[in-house]
Amino acid sequence: MTDWSALVGATPLNERRVTFDTPNQARQALDASVRIPLIHLGILEVAGTDAERFLQGQASAQLTLTSSGFAPLTCFCTPKGRMLANAQVVHVEEQRFWLILERSLLASLKTHLDKFAAFYKAEMQVRDDLALLGMIGNDAPALLETKLDIEPPAIWHHACHGDVHALRHPGPRPRLLLIVPAREVSAVWESLAHQTLPVGNAVWCLHDIQAGLAWMSDVHRDAYLPQMINWEALGGISFKKGCYTGQEVVARAHFRGQVKKRLIRAQLDGAELPAPGSPVEDAEGKIQGEVFSAELDAYEQAEILAVMTTKEVASPLSVAGQRLKPLKLPYAVERLDPESLAEKG
Repeated sequence: MTDWSALVGATPLNERRVTFDTPNQARQALDASVRIPLIHLGILEVAGTDAERFLQGQASAQLTLTSSGFAPLTCFCTPKGRMLANAQVVHVEEQRFWLILERSLLASLKTHLDKFAAFYKAEMQVRDDLALLGMIGNDAPALLETKLDIEPPAIWHHACHGDVHALRHPGPRPRLLLIVPAREVSAVWESLAHQTLPVGNAVWCLHDIQAGLAWMSDVHRDAYLPQMINWEALGGISFKKGCYTGQEVVARAHFRGQVKKRLIRAQLDGAELPAPGSPVEDAEGKIQGEVFSAELDAYEQAEILAVMTTKEVASPLSVAGQRLKPLKLPYAVERLDPESLAEKG
């Protein structure tokens, strides 16, 4: 793996996180515009004569929708409907697609898909030569246009100019994800320097939590049905497409209402970040769910996504002794067809 984050002056904290000397980084993303190296994300490319047909049989997304700039969410499942990875699909050119997902899942997803790709004219490769950057802030769309000559796309859509690609993500502030050749990352980073502050990628992950977006990592493999992380409420499942691996189980859970766990958003009354999988306990000490992801917010309090039972539970809830305060998700927990999202874009 190419460590391109060193090219932008980032300080590594671990394999998934980098930071900068910028003070109060989560706060800066509320008050100013920021730029972020997204080292926790990577790209798996699928290309070849049968690339679309191959992905159509494996992904929950409707691949035919991607030709018009729509960049839908998707997931890849076992035959039992459990997710192996979730991703965003970018149609780069004819029969060439990029899957954006957590870097820790790139190798395992490729290994899984390799079993099916042998029957198609499609090849896969991890694109370590590409860097992913984030921009957050009210000025981000204007900067994309003035600095990089890219018209800001709609949410879950894609636009590009030359070798630089941009995608719009939801969140409490405008968010843009940039895909840049690693050889050009320093120039793009510096072009944004006068109007943005550098912050670590924990800020981007915090905004994912605040947007109710649960991006899987290697610790989540084979643990959840897509609906358990509200993936159908974000347009991540097409119920109008044909078969894909796990489709029967996913569809049955939807149409029969058999989803017994759901993703919630919450705040803890302390600054201790729980690890993924940490139990959420009710007032009687019984486990009613588990933490999916956690980050510190602008006020140094832990915000989390958790997968919880849909049954009524005894409150108050807590995680590692920290009381849990439920927060409202920024979307309705109901089916959202990606076909309608593509039309709105």
